[in-house]
Amino acid sequence: MKGKVSIITATFNSERFIKDLIECITTQTYHNWEWIITDDCSTDNTYQVLENAAQLEKRIKIFRNSENSGAAVSRNNCILNATGDYIAFIDSDDLWDKHKLDSQLKFMIDNGYEFTFTAYSLIDEAGHEKNITIDLNKKQKAYSYEDMLKKKATLGCSTVIVKNKIIEDFTMPLLRTGQDYAFWLKILKQNKSAYLLPKALTKYRIVSGSISRNKYKKALRQWEIYRKVENLNFIKSTVCFVNYAYRAVFRG
Repeated sequence: MKGKVSIITATFNSERFIKDLIECITTQTYHNWEWIITDDCSTDNTYQVLENAAQLEKRIKIFRNSENSGAAVSRNNCILNATGDYIAFIDSDDLWDKHKLDSQLKFMIDNGYEFTFTAYSLIDEAGHEKNITIDLNKKQKAYSYEDMLKKKATLGCSTVIVKNKIIEDFTMPLLRTGQDYAFWLKILKQNKSAYLLPKALTKYRIVSGSISRNKYKKALRQWEIYRKVENLNFIKSTVCFVNYAYRAVFRG
C-alpha cells in the first residue's frame, strides 16, 4: 500500500479549466487520494462546478475563503485539512498524466524520497501542446537549498509531491505570488533535498494575462524572496539572481 495522497488546489475564477481538471484527477490510475480545494471567492461558476463534482465524488472536499486572500492562504487551508500521507499540488489550470500519482509515488517509495518533482510540458490556453518540456533533460537528480536558490531546476508547483509534515512548520509563506518557490526553499533549508523524476507527467497551461507570465513581476518577486524572505546579503542575492535570470532564458 503506497499511502493516501492529499491533492491540494487553490482556485479563483477557474471555470474555463476546472472541468478538465476534475476529469484529470478522477481518472488517475492511483485511487487512494483526497482532493482538497479552497476557492478564493470566485465570481464565475467555479465553486458551483466543484460543488456538483463533490456530490458525485466523495473524495473531493471543497472550502471557500470568506474574502479574497490569495493562493498562499488558500493552499494553507487545504494543507491544514489534509489527512494524507503525501501532499501533491496541482494548480487549477494545469493537468496531470493519468499515471502521474502512480509513477511518482513508486519513485518516492522505491528510493525512500520525501520530496520529489517531475518534468512537465507546456500547453496553450486551449490545451494544445506547445512542444516544449521543462526539466526533462536534467542530468542532476537531487537538488539542495543552494541549488534551488540558483534555480538549477524549475520545480513546477503542479509537479510536486512531498511527505506530509516533512518539516515542522508545514505552511506556505504568505506571499501573493511566488509562495510555492518560497515554500520549496523553506523545506530544502531543513537539510532536505528535492529529487527529479525526469518524466513529463504534468501539463502546465500558459494563460495570457496571468501574474506568473509577467516577466518583470516575476523577476521582482524573485529578488524580494532572496532579500526579504531568505534574508540573503546583497552579493549573494545578486549571484543567485544572475543564475536565475540566465536559466529563465535558457531553461529546458
